[in-house]
Amino acid sequence: MATSLGDLAAAFGFELAGDPGKTVTRIANLRGATSDAISFLANPALRDELQSTQAGAVIVASCDADICPVDALIADDPYLAYARVAAALHPEPDYLPGVHDSAVIDSSAEFADTAHIAANAVVAAGSRIGEHVVVGAGSYVGPRCSIGDRSRLIANVTLVQDATLGKRNVIHPGAVIGAQGFGNAMGPDGWVRIPQIGGVRLGDDVEIGANTTIDRGAIDDTVIGNGVRLDNLIQIAHNVRIGDHTAMAAMTGISGSTVIGKRCRFAGQSGTFGHIRICDDAIIGAAAVISKDVREPGLYSGYLPAEPDKGWKRKAAWFRRIDKLARRVSQLEKSDKP
Repeated sequence: MATSLGDLAAAFGFELAGDPGKTVTRIANLRGATSDAISFLANPALRDELQSTQAGAVIVASCDADICPVDALIADDPYLAYARVAAALHPEPDYLPGVHDSAVIDSSAEFADTAHIAANAVVAAGSRIGEHVVVGAGSYVGPRCSIGDRSRLIANVTLVQDATLGKRNVIHPGAVIGAQGFGNAMGPDGWVRIPQIGGVRLGDDVEIGANTTIDRGAIDDTVIGNGVRLDNLIQIAHNVRIGDHTAMAAMTGISGSTVIGKRCRFAGQSGTFGHIRICDDAIIGAAAVISKDVREPGLYSGYLPAEPDKGWKRKAAWFRRIDKLARRVSQLEKSDKP
C-alpha cells in the first residue's frame, strides 16, 4: 500500500529527515531493499549494510540519523516503529461478509451479518460468532463456543468446545483450543479418564500460532490473558492461567495448573512443572524447565549446551558417580568432626 513518508511520520510521531512527499509501498531488509521500500536499523551490527542500502527510506534511532545515506524516519525504538509501519504498509486482507455454500451452521448458532464463514467451516450448536469475525476454511467451532468481534480463525482451526475468545484474536492454522485435558487416575485395572468439564477463555488481542494446543480445564477454565502471544507448536495444559502480554516461543510446554504472571517471556523449548506460580516479568531461557515457584522478576536459565560427543560422554560418566562421591564426602565430613 503506497504511503508517503510525511504521512507515516505524522501517523506514528516520527521525526522525518527527508522528503515528506516520497512514497514507499513495502517493507524490506537493508540489503534487499529498493527505492520503493522502507527498511529499518535496529541492530547496530548492521550499520555497514545501512551505508550501502538502496532503500527509499530507513527507520533509524537518532544516533544513526547522521550516517543514513537516504531519507530517514527517526524513532526512539526502530524495531517497534518497524512493526507499526509494516502493519500500515501490509494490512490484513479484507473479508467480505457471508457464508460459503459448503459451510455447515447449526440452527441454534448465532452469527453476525458482518461475519465471514469460509468453505467447509462448521459452527456447532450454541455457538456465537461476533461482528466481522473470520472463520477460515475448514475450521471447526464446536458446541458453546463464542468468538469476539474482529477475531480471525485463519484456516483449519479447531475450537473443540466451551472456548470463549475475546476481540481481535488471531488463531493460526492447525491450532486446537478446548481439547480434552490430560486428566487420568490410576485404578486397579488401569487408567480411568477424568472428564474435563471446564472451558478455555482467551482475552482480547491474543495471537495463537500454528499447531499450538490449549486444553480446556478439568473443572475451572484455562485462562489466557489479554495480548498474549503464543508461537507455533506450544502445549498449554488444563487449568493453566497466563497473565496479560506474556509471550512464548515455539515448543514451550506448560504443565497443568501453572499460574504465569504478566509480561513474562519464555524462550524456545522451555517449560514448567505443574501447580507452580511464576511472578510478573520473569524471563525463562531456552530449554529451561521451571520446577518451583518463581517469586522475583528476572532471567532464569538452566540447560547444558551441546558439545563434542567425546567431552559429553566423559561428563556423563562423572554424573553417574556423583552419588558415590557425595557419600564419600559425607563420610569424610563425619570423620573430621570432633
